[in-house]
Amino acid sequence: MTGDDVVTDRAGEGSGRTARKRRAILEAATEIFLKDGYLGAGMDEIASLADVSKQTIYKQFASKEALFLEVVAGLTSQGSDAVHNDIPDLAPDGDLGAYLEDYANRQLAIVLTPRLMQLRRMVIGEVGRFPELGRALYESGPARAMAAIAAMFQRLADRGLLRIDDPAVAASQFNWLVMSQPLNQAMLLGDAGIPKPAALRRHAAEAVRMFLAAYGAD
Repeated sequence: MTGDDVVTDRAGEGSGRTARKRRAILEAATEIFLKDGYLGAGMDEIASLADVSKQTIYKQFASKEALFLEVVAGLTSQGSDAVHNDIPDLAPDGDLGAYLEDYANRQLAIVLTPRLMQLRRMVIGEVGRFPELGRALYESGPARAMAAIAAMFQRLADRGLLRIDDPAVAASQFNWLVMSQPLNQAMLLGDAGIPKPAALRRHAAEAVRMFLAAYGAD
């Protein structure tokens, strides 16, 4: 092994350690913020749980606010990835209603998880002081959802399966047909207000039925 190889290996090892510490900080911060809220969360407690020094946290994140923003954006993006990544196109002989119901059920199951609901409530409580938190949640969550839905609807319209003049408007309408009542219940009534899976499936089916009554090609 040459001297350059040794330097490269050590740099890679250091980079790996830094990445592991960053992940540990974010995991600890997520747990503490969700448990105690932004104001109640202490950087000392986060450092202790992550098994790093407070100085190490501030090397990675300029402030408690920056760390909180990263947690919000990260959790929301993870939820969005689970909903929108790797969505298959409708098969040539596929059932459009069933396809849209599968999508709606997937969206409801992910968005209404207690952890994401807890995050959403916490962000709403802090958005007056930190408007960028609301922006991060909106851009990683609802805005990304509607962009993905609009793109899906455009593909379906191009195949003659939907009659849509403005995919963005149709996506917004579909998104709120699916999400509005269950999301409001979960937000305002807490985890106990999250509808049961059978109720969510019925809700998704009715939302799709109404959407196709307006936009279905038939």
